[in-house]
Amino acid sequence: MIGVEIPHLRRYARALVREREAADDLVQDTLERAWRKRRLWRPSGRLRSWLFRVLYRLYLDRRPHLERAHRNLIALDSVRPVAALEAHSELSLHCRDVFAAIDELPETQRAILLLMAVEQPDYRTGARMLGLKEGTFRSRLSRAREQLHDRLASDDTTAASPEDAHG
Repeated sequence: MIGVEIPHLRRYARALVREREAADDLVQDTLERAWRKRRLWRPSGRLRSWLFRVLYRLYLDRRPHLERAHRNLIALDSVRPVAALEAHSELSLHCRDVFAAIDELPETQRAILLLMAVEQPDYRTGARMLGLKEGTFRSRLSRAREQLHDRLASDDTTAASPEDAHG
C-alpha cells in the first residue's frame, strides 16, 4: 500500500531538495516516521495526503540544514545542458531562468508550486498534502505564480538591449 506512494514521495522530495541522496533520505525518514506514527493516520483520509504532509513537515524541520547543503551544489549554469537542449540553447537558458526564479520564491510558495508541478493535485488535495487550509494553499500558489511571472517578465525586459527596443 505504501510502496505505491514511494515514487510520488521521491519526485516531490527531489523537487524540494534538488539532490538525489538527500531526497532519498527525506523519503526514508518520512516512511520511518509514518510507520512510528501510523496510529495517527485516519483510514478515512487519503494515505498519499498524509504521507506528503509528513514529508513536508520533515522538510521544514530540516530546512536550515538543507540550505547549508544547497550552497555546496553545483550551479545549474555550470553543468553542460542535455544534448537535446544544446540544439535549443534559448530553451536551455529559459529553463535555467525558470529554475533560478523558482529558487528565489519564499519557501512556502516554492513548496506549493513544486507540488503542483510534480504531482498536479487539485487544490483541496494539495492543501491536505501540506496540512494547509485550502484558501491558504490557493493564496500562496497564486502569489507564487504571480512572483514567478513577474520575475521572468523582468528578466525578459532586462535581457532585451536598447538597440532591440529601437529596431
